[in-house]
Amino acid sequence: MELILKETIDTLGREGDIVKVKPGYGRNYLLPQGKAVLATPANLAVLEKNKAEIQARLTEQQKAAQTLFQKLNGIVLEFQELVAEDDKLFGSVSINDICDQLAAKSVTVEKKHVLLSEPIKTLGDKQVSVKVGFDLFADITVRVSAQQPEA
Repeated sequence: MELILKETIDTLGREGDIVKVKPGYGRNYLLPQGKAVLATPANLAVLEKNKAEIQARLTEQQKAAQTLFQKLNGIVLEFQELVAEDDKLFGSVSINDICDQLAAKSVTVEKKHVLLSEPIKTLGDKQVSVKVGFDLFADITVRVSAQQPEA
C-alpha cells in the first residue's frame, strides 16, 4: 500500500514522503489517525503543489532541532541522592528528574524524547541521549553523587 505522509513519523519518513507500508498498518493506524493519505493521482498533484510549503516547514523544524541540539549537547546535570553502604541509591534518577532539571535550565524537552532505558540507580556519570529532531540526538551527562549527611 502506497501512502503520502502528512507528518514526520520516525520509523517511516518525513512529511511529504511517499512510503510503502503493509495494508493493515496503513488502514488501521496511518489513515484513521490522519498521519497519511492514499497515494492517488489527485493526492500526488496536491503534494506537488504544496512541495515548497512542506519543504519550508521541514527546514524550520530542522533549524529548531539544531538550536535545541546546541543547547543540549554536552550539558551536565548533577544530582545528589541518598546512598546505602554499597553505593547504591535509595531511590533513582528517572526521566522525570532529568526533564525537571532541564526545565530549570530553561530547556524544554518532552519525556518521550529522553532515551533512558531504565532509571539510574548507581553513583557516577552516565551518558543519556535526547532526541531533538528527525535522526538528530544530543548527548547529556547525568552525574549522580552521594548526598552529604546533614550535621
